[in-house]
Amino acid sequence: MLDPEFLKLLACPKCKVRLIQEDQTLLCQECGRRFPVRDGVPVLLIDPADEPLD
Repeated sequence: MLDPEFLKLLACPKCKVRLIQEDQTLLCQECGRRFPVRDGVPVLLIDPADEPLD
């Protein structure tokens, strides 16, 4: 679990909306992208393979 104060600083790199944490994933409620948290470090890279399905 990420520190709540740190989590407040994180935003989706695509649409700049605040992220919410679900287990070891950060979710953007705007575009639907999911970003992994590996060893306590958020990986906020946009990968075309991670595009949400319509």
